[in-house]
Amino acid sequence: MQTVTPWSATVQEDVKNSELLLERKILDYTFQFYNTGDSLWIVVLLPKKGKIAFRAAFGMNSCFEITNLFDDDETIVIQLNSKLGNYEVSVDFPDTATPILHYKTNFTANTPLMIPFWPRDIMPLTQNGSVENTNGKIHMEQFGSRSGLLFASITKPKTGSFLYYQNLTSLSEYCEATQTESKSTVGGTWPEIGFQLPATDKSPLPAGKPFIISDAYVVLETEILEKTSAVCEHFLNNLVKVYKVLQQPRIEYHIWPDIAQKVLSDLEQNKGAWTQTNGNPYLNAYLCDYETPAESMVQLAVLGPFKEYEKWTGEKHALYDDLIKGLPAFYDPKINCINRWLPALADKLDQSEEQKKEMVMDSWYLHHPLMNLARLALHGDKSARKLVLDSIDYVIKVAHHFKYEWPVFYDMETLNIIKKETAPGAGGERDVAGAYAHLMLLLFKLTKEKRYLNEAKKAAKKLAELGVEILYQANNTAFAAGALLELYKITNEKLYLEISYTCLTGLFKNVQLYDCKYGYGKNYTNFFSIFPLNDAPYTAAYEELEVYAALSEYFVQSKDVDILPSLKTLIPEFVKYAVNRIAYYYPPLLPQDMLSDEVKTGEIQADLWVPLEDLYNGWQKSGQVGQEVYGAGMAFGIVPRQYIKIGGNFLLFIDYPITQPTKRGKSITIKLDGDQDMVYNLKIIKMYDHKIQMKVFQNKEALKPFKENLKINEYEISGKGLIKVQW
Repeated sequence: MQTVTPWSATVQEDVKNSELLLERKILDYTFQFYNTGDSLWIVVLLPKKGKIAFRAAFGMNSCFEITNLFDDDETIVIQLNSKLGNYEVSVDFPDTATPILHYKTNFTANTPLMIPFWPRDIMPLTQNGSVENTNGKIHMEQFGSRSGLLFASITKPKTGSFLYYQNLTSLSEYCEATQTESKSTVGGTWPEIGFQLPATDKSPLPAGKPFIISDAYVVLETEILEKTSAVCEHFLNNLVKVYKVLQQPRIEYHIWPDIAQKVLSDLEQNKGAWTQTNGNPYLNAYLCDYETPAESMVQLAVLGPFKEYEKWTGEKHALYDDLIKGLPAFYDPKINCINRWLPALADKLDQSEEQKKEMVMDSWYLHHPLMNLARLALHGDKSARKLVLDSIDYVIKVAHHFKYEWPVFYDMETLNIIKKETAPGAGGERDVAGAYAHLMLLLFKLTKEKRYLNEAKKAAKKLAELGVEILYQANNTAFAAGALLELYKITNEKLYLEISYTCLTGLFKNVQLYDCKYGYGKNYTNFFSIFPLNDAPYTAAYEELEVYAALSEYFVQSKDVDILPSLKTLIPEFVKYAVNRIAYYYPPLLPQDMLSDEVKTGEIQADLWVPLEDLYNGWQKSGQVGQEVYGAGMAFGIVPRQYIKIGGNFLLFIDYPITQPTKRGKSITIKLDGDQDMVYNLKIIKMYDHKIQMKVFQNKEALKPFKENLKINEYEISGKGLIKVQW
């Protein structure tokens, strides 16, 4: 039997003894409305005779009087009075083909109010008996500033599952007025689950002004979900159902080729980005951090995307040569592999952190530089090819030693474990097996040696055991998803595709699917941000770039695979918002008052086009960790993925993962294979002093620009169909 609080102990009886106000039937679901005194409940009768109640309004120690009830068969509006203020609850069912409940509650206080407590708004009920006798499995819930969602199955009685999503964008005015935060507001312990309005402890809720205090969407279904594959598929499908009835924020366009030039100029000219060792220049990890020795990951994090940018521009640049010539110095003959730190400077490590010690390896750091070396080798760089091939046997030895289950830290010489788990019982760096598989597949492409393919298969199958908590670090999970898709295409084994979906579920439950418009968060768009770790309090520049790049590649590689339709919505939408959003890591685009006064590493130069490592929601200032030089490759990674040179004098931009375009004569064709209901932006940008005289078609229908001037023509296109541009 479950234990309950006074706010739920009497719900079953309260509903039973209250008058039915209204009833609505949608498909096989019946929605009943009850005023139980201090709460307005929406009780859902499920097809398998289950019941679940949603508290749409709470009276806070006073009782409700219903002053108006309006129902026009599309929207239900219930107005309630209490001693403390007035409520208006509006309810609609935005998709009649699917049982989706949407309720939004406004509250206007009669007097300024401090609100020290609020009960959660979901209560499973029984046909007979009490809520204590129900049971359920919470598959996912909000952590920190991630989406305000809860995904659960009701297992006793066995009645079905539901995805609950609280639109925390709507809560922004409440949080701004009361100096509260919307993080960690959706969750709970069965049977008291759902959304809990943030308690006020600094500023009261003002009187006389309506505030949205709840904006909830619920997708209901009859299936009980047990297997990981079913949980992932239903979660992704239901998330899309909510997403498509949400109002998404507008897109702001950033001129990324211009940003790339500013970044390149600042990298070259700012001495705080560089250090010198044995005559070779190296990038600092953080601006003006001269104490920490150079890291291989840092050099390659910029080199990788910069090589792509060089190929896109068709121009060679000294930055590449400066960085590539210093890489062989990272090769450590003691282990026959490149090291994280320059071996010549190992004695300079200050040991202030666990990994800042000689021969201590953070598991994912071993693989990450080698991935970028392999990519450079595939671009034809001979120096990179030698380094990765000279290092790879050590990497395989480590994988075999740990049986494809890597700890957090280990000694590179002895392979003794220094830190086994991220937290007690949580395991090590869970998704490193996927990063390793990705690296092995890159080596397979480079050498055609089957042993690398076999290594990728063995590592990938280890991921099957991890479930929806697969994510340790988001970029590694994204690489894992791509590797698993590739293995599915090679082997046709469905297991790989299913684990790929598990990885993507881990990513999409770790996003912020709302726009924080309070505190410092209102200064930039943060819709669809992704967090670098499951428990990270901020989003991070470099990890966001890599997730964006990996998901773009996933979508391109999936063109011949019948992937879940939900992914054809979610991946292009993530890309669309990432291209807009991640420009705000560059401090020149942010107001200076939101930049942290104290910096953990190095310093912040607010006019420099080098990204902050950390962006926070709400009331915390950003840049607390530092200005991240190794994240400076963001612009270099975005430009070649989203811009195509056409006609010699123009750029074509689409905020969509572009598959290989087809150029014939004076035309270019691009196939979009996403969601036809989603809208994307196509822009034709004039590079020089020429008139824009082009025609744009989608599925042979001529499109008119919704905006045009001397510099740019802008079009809106559907996410599915054939785009053709003629000049």
